[in-house]
Amino acid sequence: MRTFQPGASAVEVIARKSRRRLASLPETAPGLFEGELKGSSPYLLRIVWPDGVQETEDVYGFGPALPDAVLDEVGRGEPLRLAERLGAVPRKLEDIDGVAFSVWAPDARRVSLIGDFNSWDGARHPMRLRHTQGVWEIFVPRLRAGARYKFEIEGADGVVRRKADPLARASETPPATASIVAPLLDHAWSDADWMAGRAGRHHAGAPISIYEIHAGSWKRPWDGQTLHDWDALADHLIPYVTGLGFTHVQLMPIMEHPFGGSWGYQPLSQFAPSARYGAPEALARFVDRCHQAGLGVILDWVPAHFPSDAHGLEQFDGTALYEHADPREGFHPDWNTLIYNLGREEVATFLIASALHWLDRFHIDGLRVDAVASMLYRDYSRKAGEWTPNVHGGRENLESIAFLRRLNAEVARRFPSAITIAEESTAWPGVTTPVDQGGLGFSYKWNMGWMNDTLRYMHRDPVHRGWHGGDLGFGLTYAFTERFVLPLSHDEVVHGKGSLISKMPGDRWRQFANLRALLALMWAHPGKKLLFMGGEIGQWREWNHDRELDWALADEADHGGLQRLVGDLNRVYRDEGALHHTDADPRGFSWIAENHDRDGVFLFERRSFHGGAPMIVAVNMTPEPRLGRSVLVPFAGRWTEILNTDAALYGGGDLGNQGGVDSRSIDGAETINLTLPPLAAVYLRYEGPHA
Repeated sequence: MRTFQPGASAVEVIARKSRRRLASLPETAPGLFEGELKGSSPYLLRIVWPDGVQETEDVYGFGPALPDAVLDEVGRGEPLRLAERLGAVPRKLEDIDGVAFSVWAPDARRVSLIGDFNSWDGARHPMRLRHTQGVWEIFVPRLRAGARYKFEIEGADGVVRRKADPLARASETPPATASIVAPLLDHAWSDADWMAGRAGRHHAGAPISIYEIHAGSWKRPWDGQTLHDWDALADHLIPYVTGLGFTHVQLMPIMEHPFGGSWGYQPLSQFAPSARYGAPEALARFVDRCHQAGLGVILDWVPAHFPSDAHGLEQFDGTALYEHADPREGFHPDWNTLIYNLGREEVATFLIASALHWLDRFHIDGLRVDAVASMLYRDYSRKAGEWTPNVHGGRENLESIAFLRRLNAEVARRFPSAITIAEESTAWPGVTTPVDQGGLGFSYKWNMGWMNDTLRYMHRDPVHRGWHGGDLGFGLTYAFTERFVLPLSHDEVVHGKGSLISKMPGDRWRQFANLRALLALMWAHPGKKLLFMGGEIGQWREWNHDRELDWALADEADHGGLQRLVGDLNRVYRDEGALHHTDADPRGFSWIAENHDRDGVFLFERRSFHGGAPMIVAVNMTPEPRLGRSVLVPFAGRWTEILNTDAALYGGGDLGNQGGVDSRSIDGAETINLTLPPLAAVYLRYEGPHA
């Protein structure tokens, strides 16, 4: 028998039950104790250290930590709960409590487990290789959740690297980089009603209004801590977001990431919630509380790239294991990051396992998949000669396409009421078409074209807008080709782009009037809604991830009025079927007037085919009021003004239609005379024929 215990002065073998000495092992080399042991009874090691005596099981006295059935699952590419089979899993082995460690490193020469429990000494716990799957494993008895660890890997290139666990379910708070043994999540969920009704909240005709936040900078705590934990965030965020009528909150990536300035978009631990905000159980409590309050939770999820930090996935076993070896395929020039080799079965399964992990264990309602456009094209952001074509000589990334289809098919099969949302900025066809019909299979797609065109239009001085009405109208030519989300996201308020309010032209009054009109247009336009935090209060400065929002602004009349408008827009959007039932149905939208004579006025009808009154939306994008504007309407009767962004309670001039208008018949056509306030939007609901 041999055991390596550097620093020990003596090692004995004793019977596990009787504690009778079975053998004394001489030290035959520094730290190496070996000798003959007769019999096969269960035993312990009694190790004499300078500061005391330790009795413990022999790590190498146990059989394989991974059952063959688990290795078979890994070999078949079974992704569900992969992180509860590999990585660090507390369990019993031969009736002994401990932790089973395993890691995929098929080309490594040696892998050792290191941590606080062995003085980070790679000679103490070399792991055994299960050759069929390239998985290294070891069982450490008596170890408990909370232990810090890494893997010391001698790579195929002979270089020794210390790596965090790719499947860790908890990590140290950055800048520390060790993985942490996490207990299996055992939250007692109280959201059965939410989960049972979730499918109805996510279908294409449901009102979906998303509030996007960065968990670390929405609001800072008052107790001197740097960041909120999940429980404190729930205390403040949930009543605020539900009070404004949003249906979902979307969290920028909360998977563990080494650099806070990446906002989470350079993650390294695809299974571990960031320790910046608390333990995994705290995240589960946050989601549960959101659901109990009627609020869905969407996570940003990043399968497009990963950073090259030394403790991460780069050259994991001395080879390009997770990334492409060729930088023309494996390096992102825009973000200085590495690209997953999605053509490798194990890598694709690893990422899909991550997606399912959040949906399964944390009851997450949806995943917004970041940077999909960069995945679809081999020449994305590359010049000629900097990319390689696919096997057919084209620019399409066939491996990524197959991965995205597999991802969405797995989500649809296992969690049919959850949604996936693509950040996809090109005209790639069929992003939201089901996989079995040849599409990518996403539930929704961000409408980046609408966002760019609309913000470009709003940035113009109103005197020039009449010549650029197509910026607002063009989006309706393709608004129903996909199921869209209209995003005013964090990307539009950073890197010198200015905040939403600062993009608006004119003096202070006109800036607020413009922004109110923009938001009302957005909420009436076909498509689900997404607004980044701070937009609802008209924050002047760009978003800074190191500062909380400028909440004091909400106490000022115009800022508070804007915030009140957002709440009312959400309530009207939710209550009026015409504004959400046909978000993806072209029959529910028709133009009445689209910038006729370049007058900056846009009028359209929204209609529901599932209950709910027809509505007319009138938007005046000029600073001149339009009095007595004659408007054709589809039905005779009363049209009630249910929202006017120029109302005084929103900070406007209070010019409007005195609660509503009645149609009259002129030459066989029904018309109404509208007052259109300057830089404002008006919603009118049909109440029925004249009495």
